[in-house]
Amino acid sequence: MKINDNFLKIESSYLFSTVAKKQRAYQAAHPEADVIRLSIGDVTRPLAPAVIDAMHKAVDEMACEATFRGYPPEYGYDFILEAIQKNDYTDRGIDIAKDEIFLSDGAKSDCGNIGDIFSVDNKVAICDPVYPVYIDTNIMAGRSGDKDENGLWSNIIYMPCTAENNFTPDLPSEVPDVIYLCFPNNPTGMVATKEQLKKWVDYALEHKSLILFDSAYESFVVEEGIPKSIYEIEGAKKCAIELRSFSKTAGFTGMRCGYTVVPKELEFEGTSLNPLWARRQATKFNGVSYITQRAAEAIYSEEGKKQIKETLAYYQNNAKIIFEGLKDAGFECYGGVNSPYVWLRVPQGYTSWEFFDELLEKCQVVGTPGSGFGPAGEGYFRLTAFGSTEKTIEAIERIKSVYKK
Repeated sequence: MKINDNFLKIESSYLFSTVAKKQRAYQAAHPEADVIRLSIGDVTRPLAPAVIDAMHKAVDEMACEATFRGYPPEYGYDFILEAIQKNDYTDRGIDIAKDEIFLSDGAKSDCGNIGDIFSVDNKVAICDPVYPVYIDTNIMAGRSGDKDENGLWSNIIYMPCTAENNFTPDLPSEVPDVIYLCFPNNPTGMVATKEQLKKWVDYALEHKSLILFDSAYESFVVEEGIPKSIYEIEGAKKCAIELRSFSKTAGFTGMRCGYTVVPKELEFEGTSLNPLWARRQATKFNGVSYITQRAAEAIYSEEGKKQIKETLAYYQNNAKIIFEGLKDAGFECYGGVNSPYVWLRVPQGYTSWEFFDELLEKCQVVGTPGSGFGPAGEGYFRLTAFGSTEKTIEAIERIKSVYKK
């Protein structure tokens, strides 16, 4: 038996597992410490009442022979696909067919699994810093090449996102086969305008590249003119796959539900990707549970929309508290407006992991080191707005007490 030795190339521990391990070690050594976690992007507010009601009703249906449901349809029940189609696309003037939407157990899974339908010989372009799953899953698949002395993978095209380019990537000089884009961005919290996304769509169409557009945080967009979907850009249906999540939109991190859109007109060398993804999902995925799908449907009800908007406003206010508090303490900050993430430059003379250790030691606050998101993330740090407002205020006051000059 031979193993897939690509797995030996990746870090032995996922970024957020390392953060959690360090936190546990500190807590064990200081059991009296009240450690505040603003690190992992996990929600803390309870599910909306409309969602809970829908789940209770669905559970009751599963207890009755007449309404019991077995295996769900492979790509999702019509009721949820139609709700997604209408609310996320048709009502926004975007034409997406129901059979172009594939329900899943979350955007993270689809981000990793979508590579199944691409050749291992494809060259991928990935923003730096970036959500670690993009890089790790391509390493696992054998697309990365080898790591050089600078910590970069030889067969991956890195697109640096720094203060100098306002954390939005420049078009690469080397043409990639697959381009990963995430807006609002994780980890920087920055967004792309319609004009900026049009450059990417035009580039992909010209060079016959595919865009994988991760739109997991679209519900946090509050500013006018910022696209929530790549399909707001003309021509995108011929070059882009969109990945969506209910995790941050509606607090479904523990429920596990999202979806991916693969337009039928998305073709490469005469082959449409839609039936390939449909075949992959039918073979390797048995669908999302009926109870979860009814919960997702409730997100789109009038009551559900209202309740979810209130929860989003809660997190958006937390982001404002973090952003303004850090600025007041003298930090250089980004994001936090159309995003639940605030990206800050660490004090001069520190690496991002050294700042992590000091923040934990002096303030008992946990964040995420920027270097964990890629080489260009060194010197930066991410805090999230997903804690309670009370703890968020306390965390920022602790930071100000140590770092404000």
